[in-house]
Amino acid sequence: MRRSRGAAAALALSLAGTALGVGLGLAPQAAAITPPVAFTADPLATWQPDGVVWALAEAAGQVFVGGTFSTVRPPDGGSGSERSAVNFVALDAATGAPTSCELSFTVGSGSATVRALALSPDKSTLYVGGYFGAVNGTPVSSLAAVDVASCTVKQGFRPAFAATVRALAVTGDTVYAGGDFLSVAGQPRQRFAAVGAADGALKPFTADADEPGRAVEVTPDGENVILGGDFFTVNGTNTHALAVVDATSGALTKSYAGFIETNSVVKDIATDATGFYTANEGTGGGVFDGRIAVNLNDFGQRWRDTCLGATQAVLPYQSVLYSASHAHDCSSVGEFPDGQRHHLLAQPTTGTGKLGWAPDTDDGIGEGIGPRVMTVGSKGGVQYLWVGGEFTTVNGAAQQSLTRFASTGDTGAPTVPVASAVSFRPGEVQVRWRTSLDLDDSALTYRIYRNGAATPLATVTADSLFFKRPQASWTDTTAAAGQSYTYRVTAADAAGNTSALSATASVTVPTTVEGYPNQVRADGAQQYWRYDESALPFVADSSAGGNRSGTHLNAPALRQAPGAVSGASTAIGFNGTDTQVYGDTRQTVGSTYTIETWFKTDTTRGGKLVGFGNNQTRGSNQYDKHIYMTNNGRLVYGVYTGATRTITTSGSYNDNQWHHVVATQGPGGMTLYVDGAQKGTLAVTTHENFSGYWHAGGDSLGGWPDRPTSEYWAGRLDETAVYPTVLSPAQVQNHYALATAPADSVVQVPAAEDTYANAGAPATNYGTSGSLAVRGTSFYASYLRFDLPAAPAGTVLKAAALSVKTSTQSGAGTTDTVSVLPVTGSWSEAGTTYNNRPALGGPALGTFAGIPDGSAVHTTGLTTASVAAALGGGYGLALSSTGTDALWLWSSEAQANEGTPQLTLTFGAP
Repeated sequence: MRRSRGAAAALALSLAGTALGVGLGLAPQAAAITPPVAFTADPLATWQPDGVVWALAEAAGQVFVGGTFSTVRPPDGGSGSERSAVNFVALDAATGAPTSCELSFTVGSGSATVRALALSPDKSTLYVGGYFGAVNGTPVSSLAAVDVASCTVKQGFRPAFAATVRALAVTGDTVYAGGDFLSVAGQPRQRFAAVGAADGALKPFTADADEPGRAVEVTPDGENVILGGDFFTVNGTNTHALAVVDATSGALTKSYAGFIETNSVVKDIATDATGFYTANEGTGGGVFDGRIAVNLNDFGQRWRDTCLGATQAVLPYQSVLYSASHAHDCSSVGEFPDGQRHHLLAQPTTGTGKLGWAPDTDDGIGEGIGPRVMTVGSKGGVQYLWVGGEFTTVNGAAQQSLTRFASTGDTGAPTVPVASAVSFRPGEVQVRWRTSLDLDDSALTYRIYRNGAATPLATVTADSLFFKRPQASWTDTTAAAGQSYTYRVTAADAAGNTSALSATASVTVPTTVEGYPNQVRADGAQQYWRYDESALPFVADSSAGGNRSGTHLNAPALRQAPGAVSGASTAIGFNGTDTQVYGDTRQTVGSTYTIETWFKTDTTRGGKLVGFGNNQTRGSNQYDKHIYMTNNGRLVYGVYTGATRTITTSGSYNDNQWHHVVATQGPGGMTLYVDGAQKGTLAVTTHENFSGYWHAGGDSLGGWPDRPTSEYWAGRLDETAVYPTVLSPAQVQNHYALATAPADSVVQVPAAEDTYANAGAPATNYGTSGSLAVRGTSFYASYLRFDLPAAPAGTVLKAAALSVKTSTQSGAGTTDTVSVLPVTGSWSEAGTTYNNRPALGGPALGTFAGIPDGSAVHTTGLTTASVAAALGGGYGLALSSTGTDALWLWSSEAQANEGTPQLTLTFGAP
């Protein structure tokens, strides 16, 4: 067991302020790491044993490694060859390579092992505990002292332990041991004992326990010893798994009866200046597997982390508690639900919330525990966090039983953002992305690029953790109606490690407001999944708040067309076996809410459409507030109040047509609507209150009436929304009507002819020029002709816009106002000159109020009635100015048809 560690200087930022601390230089050795984390998550090349590492200690730039192994070999791809290392190896803290110190711990019969390492306060002597009978041939009995400078066994230290020593703690004159032994030097000492640090002579200290001891630590003042293990009594007094005893006599100072569950034990204890911390492991149901912080002033609990997953080691360092475990369920402390195992975590010593440090291992060999022990080594001004155990991979790469992380040299870039873009109204694009994962940085900087530009259009900062990756977004308010744009996003940490660009997100800005999505947002949806993504695994939240995104599970079918809502929106398809979408954001649901979705299916196996559950990738064991379909196609809306309370439709809806379903609950009870019509009510105003995640396409249904054959949905879903309010019948009917109304259609019409007139060359025709020009003095005017389509049947022209693109020549923009005027005279591209230019009418149909330099598309709306009158025929426009600053544009003859002037026409229902 490690020595108690002294107080470390606390960082100046609190956890709540980490987002403000990025780049402020508060921790110069780890400037790229989000404070108060002190180490990167990038593993360094380290020699690796062929077995299990149980113990670590550090002195003079060396890290001593003890365990159950026979050889040590270079890291994969490293130089050197395998060498003998019998249960012990000494490695350089900075290089991870073996030093000249070589010791073998052996036993005459059975299997030798080293289980504990501890150093004297001056770090001159290394004490080694375990089960062994000799060190380099020198007889010992499960506890030995090694001179660090010479790497030799101290012959004068000869205690005799009759069984395995599992834990050690050392003061200036005493070595405290815990383990399986019942006697020391022939004298009764049950599981805990103390011997002289110089000669190993047994001391009067007596703290007899009825089951093995696994952890020993001395309080910083030296007055008490903290014991941990499997025991239920110490010196005959009830105190399960944890006790504090007098450092001289072993008499109980503090007992902990009922403090830790009876099927849990303490595997490790570590101290700092203010408290001690326990690592706990349980077996069976109702266990305690987490960590406890106890204050030193009164030995009372400071906090308790109830994550499940067998904690093996704890290490407080600079106000952060690092832990080794296989945590798989931290829902009890408001974090990740039962699922994937996470083996290395960090949290403040003042509380339970996890910090942005989460490198990972696998469970490994042996018991399948993963990491078991940690220590900090230092060399050359760099701190190294060493981790040992029985794992075989680190961050997915092969590495057995031993790894380390430095306080400098953050090299890991965040994951690539998954971005999408959407526009519901003219002049506005919402760019959204799932926040990236960086294993040692929780505060990241995102840069948004438009249309392939080299300079970002905007920068956004956002926080994320491996279990909390909310949606981040930015709204582009400079997007022109009728124009198409592309967006890409990168993520960077404070060191400048930057992800690759996201895949391109494309969007066309509408010329009129899109009725259905705009109304869903206006009615207060706080989670709105439209399912328009073209790539896994991100499901964007299109609500006005926009941070409750979802994640695809097992690759449902994307962009299924047509969707439920008229227009370009698409649906998502589920296979009825294992595909679904689950929420990224853990939340609670209040007493009033509305669930809304569209669905289409012909299944005869039923399934859950939408529901709330307490898990994500695994089936929930708490689940209600859901809509599911029975095998015969009826819809059921249900909540749980201690019993299942449901509304069921009389009709079936598995007719392979799109249907709209809405379920509400509030002070007036429960109501179910289908296709805008009320289908049932129930006077129930409560539901099960728990934290969880919204699911679409499947989750648990055990115990519910008319349970279908499948808990997963086979069919399509679209436009899934959740509201914190009860939608009124009128709102429900309006949503249904808006979705089924004819959709607006957008037609883009390129210029059929274009040219310009130049007073400086009055007889010259510019019909074949790649440029157009506009200026009042000396005169240039540009002329455009469009062949307009007729309005589609049943629609009228709702909007018209003209788009042009400035050329790449210097000074192509203008400070003058450019007017768009109707052409009243005849003209042709091939024949028009300044001398025969056509007459212009009025008033202006639209204006450009100055256009900046730089090649870019610019758009202005046109008077709709004037354009509508010309539908079905040719339509001439002119660009004119009264100023002296010329505007230069690309014509339809420009190379690669770049920036062809075009009209964007939007048709819709009258």
